[in-house]
Amino acid sequence: MSRDQASFIPPTGGNPLPAASGRLFANRGFVKLWIAQCLSSTGDWVGFFAIIAIASDLSGGSAAAISLVVAARMIPGFFLATLGGVIVDRFDRRKVMVVCDIGRAGLLGLLPFVHSVGGLVLMSFALEILTLLWGPAKDASLPHLVPEDQLASANSLGLVAAYGTFPLGGAIFSALTVGAEWLGGFDALSSLEVNRNLLALWADGLTFVASALIVLRLPIPKPERSEEHRVDWTQTFREIAEGLRFIRSDRLVRAVMIGMAGGIVGAGAMVPLGTVFANKVLGSAALFGLLMAAIGVGAAIGVGGLVVLQKRLPRDTVFTTAVIGVGVFLAAAASVDAVASAVLLVAATGASAGMAYVTGFTLIQENVADEIRGRTFATLYTIVRLCLLISLTVSPLFADLFDWVSKLIWGSDRRAEILGVSYSLPGVRGALWGGALVTIGAGVLARILVRRARRAEAQEGAYAGAEAEAEA
Repeated sequence: MSRDQASFIPPTGGNPLPAASGRLFANRGFVKLWIAQCLSSTGDWVGFFAIIAIASDLSGGSAAAISLVVAARMIPGFFLATLGGVIVDRFDRRKVMVVCDIGRAGLLGLLPFVHSVGGLVLMSFALEILTLLWGPAKDASLPHLVPEDQLASANSLGLVAAYGTFPLGGAIFSALTVGAEWLGGFDALSSLEVNRNLLALWADGLTFVASALIVLRLPIPKPERSEEHRVDWTQTFREIAEGLRFIRSDRLVRAVMIGMAGGIVGAGAMVPLGTVFANKVLGSAALFGLLMAAIGVGAAIGVGGLVVLQKRLPRDTVFTTAVIGVGVFLAAAASVDAVASAVLLVAATGASAGMAYVTGFTLIQENVADEIRGRTFATLYTIVRLCLLISLTVSPLFADLFDWVSKLIWGSDRRAEILGVSYSLPGVRGALWGGALVTIGAGVLARILVRRARRAEAQEGAYAGAEAEAEA
């Protein structure tokens, strides 16, 4: 399907350069949305720690119970994210975000009174459904608040709001532990059983209330649809099919989906395997925290470096190169034994992942029309969650498999002689190399699809120009 055949697909914007982030802070609409995202993201991290702590308390420290609760936050994305995108495209996105914020605040207010793992799973499931609606509504609304040439910077700041608040959430949760002990010392509050989980969840709920009050006043237009409050479910599923057909037919959007999916499969493997890698390769499991910090710092550096890179390179090139870079640096990090080298290479992996994330979202925002943008982002979120789940569950299994194969070939010490040098080959290395290869392959395929898409656009433009000249 060409862009001329699909009237809802706009032409690519002519200016690929992101504006400086400072210019965005003169945009009151964006600043309000960004503050709302910062508040809700910080509260989300605080609530995440609290929910994990509650699951541990209720189950007596069972890892299976904690995994079940975390899975409940991911499963809705596989089945309901695309349907959520249809809702986002049919209804007033500002109201969708406000309702989701108020709904999440209410659920968090009730969570301290849940006394079973099953109830906690159901609550987590409901929270994720509301989050699945809020995220696409925010991303689909951003182009209404931010000029096209500032979308990359806006997405960079969105990444800071979403993930840069992680350490702040952890610090707040720790501070609430002290606060709960202090409040528990008052006779008037002792009967309320004040604890850090209750304080964390209620604080989280207040962040959502604040976010709702901010979003309520944002100048976000309604989607241009008639009878927007009457949902014809037959039409809904037709629109889902339309969105999926668009993704399959549009090489550029498909390239972004493939690139981001491959990047998550590769880089995500470091999360479940990081402790094993730190212990078996670097010599101390305590270094896992250092590796995770390196990823975060690297992502921040990568996002900041986008402004410099995209002054010299088109956004398409930056995106595909960044995805390939994730795989290359991950493979290199898995290959070294020195702590300093591993930390630097993991930071480079994080930098590449940050650049790929921002440019991928920006490419979709620039090249997908408003009436289908919500479904496109919802589908992207579904892919992200699926690939993250695959990475978190499959990579440890592959590590065990490679460990078994390595033991069969090189013995229990798993050391091979390579060019006269003794080299350790534990299973974790094989799993990380495998994830890196998947990411590199995804980046190469994304680059091929992007080049084909741009060539097709150029040919269509030349043909349209020739027709215009002939008619003149």
